[in-house]
Amino acid sequence: MKLVAALRTPGAGLLEPAFRTRLAELGATRVQVNLDDDAVAPAMRFGPGTPITAVVSVWGELDVAGVLGVVREADGDVDAWLVDEREPLVPPVVPDGVRADALANLAFLRRPEAMSHADWLSDWLDRHTQVAIDTQGTFGYVQNPVLEALTPGGRDVTGIVEELFPMAAMSDQHAFYGSGGDDAELNRRFSELMDSCARFGAADGLDLVPTSRFLFRLQ
Repeated sequence: MKLVAALRTPGAGLLEPAFRTRLAELGATRVQVNLDDDAVAPAMRFGPGTPITAVVSVWGELDVAGVLGVVREADGDVDAWLVDEREPLVPPVVPDGVRADALANLAFLRRPEAMSHADWLSDWLDRHTQVAIDTQGTFGYVQNPVLEALTPGGRDVTGIVEELFPMAAMSDQHAFYGSGGDDAELNRRFSELMDSCARFGAADGLDLVPTSRFLFRLQ
């Protein structure tokens, strides 16, 4: 089981051992904390509502209500989901608690009303995945189709994706798109990616959150 929670208040305490200890008591075997912090301040961010400032991911045989209760102590208005994790491009292994040397972008996706859920999911997972990998300079790509929204505010989110880029991608488009300094290739990749995103509505109405990524293995 994997639970993802989005917070809109500063993530004070989320990296502290006490936070992980309490989650471990509720069945957590891994905890990942993504923070929109000073390290990613130059990166682009946007969304339709109050900006997301931290994302907590928890794996294990969880006491879901208990986990939500702990996270709500950091943000009483947290949104949360149970998800089905996929890793088309597995992120590099980093020692516990060490910041990954990456710009970790998290996107919260919403399905257009004109598409059925089955069609949307198939288009994202079966068609768009390879396009995203081929047109960007990512070295980690994690998809999280939503199985269940755990809070009322998260009911419109149908998928959450995390993409890891080189830190240079915050200010260098060639680093972001992996185009090797070739402007024509950059334009080609950008156009192909935007066209693909538009097909399943990922070009509109999403939250994009740049973060620093910290992973902890509890068992």
